[in-house]
Amino acid sequence: MTLIHSSAVVDSKAQLGDDVEVGPFCVVGPDVTIKAGSRLMSHVVLDGHTTIGEKCNIFPFASIGTQTQDLKFKGGKTFVEVGAGTTLREYVTVNSGTEDGEYTRVGENCHIMAYSHVAHACQVGNGVIISNSTHLAGHVVIEDAVVIAGLCGVHQFVRIGTMCMVGGMSRISQDCPPYMMVVGHPDPEIKGLNSIGLKRRGVTPEVRKVLKQALKFIISDGLSTTQALEKIDLELDKNPELDHLVEFVRASERGICK
Repeated sequence: MTLIHSSAVVDSKAQLGDDVEVGPFCVVGPDVTIKAGSRLMSHVVLDGHTTIGEKCNIFPFASIGTQTQDLKFKGGKTFVEVGAGTTLREYVTVNSGTEDGEYTRVGENCHIMAYSHVAHACQVGNGVIISNSTHLAGHVVIEDAVVIAGLCGVHQFVRIGTMCMVGGMSRISQDCPPYMMVVGHPDPEIKGLNSIGLKRRGVTPEVRKVLKQALKFIISDGLSTTQALEKIDLELDKNPELDHLVEFVRASERGICK
């Protein structure tokens, strides 16, 4: 049974699934879809062409799907998608895309904490944790199972690789390779392999050892990134995690933290 508080304003064209709860003083626009079992607690605004997945929890004063803050926006149909099981805490903002047809996506089972911002055309993977007051500029890509501590700023077009952990108050202006711990302001550095995170997610000791060896090549003062990738290719045993690390680094357009 769908429950809508008497003070909420829900457009008649909005699509609400079974067991959706819309709390006091929420506003839901005409092009919004909320799938089964999701809950809007109070004072939540959902606008634009926005889809909220099943069993999401959205806390007071969050604003999801509103127009991008990008001054290049000239109109058009833009989108926001939030995956199933995701929690958006107080005052979280997720903006719609800038270009016609553009999507901003937050994946499944994410936990985005209070006052954080996800800007236009960001792509946030599954199982991502973003702590309080962290701000993602436009076109940022966050891969699966990333953890970002509080008060971080992430520059536009930056990528953060899977299972990476970013320390609090970091200023991220270059790509963060998968599986690493990155921290620092104004110049973030790789502080080591995210061994605990990898262990918790079932990455074997053998794979962790190879990734640690790869890290030594990547951050070596005597090697360029190209040289480091060549040594990795020649000297280390291949596995899917290493392949992903190499392809991520190779595809970087902004350069990587070291």
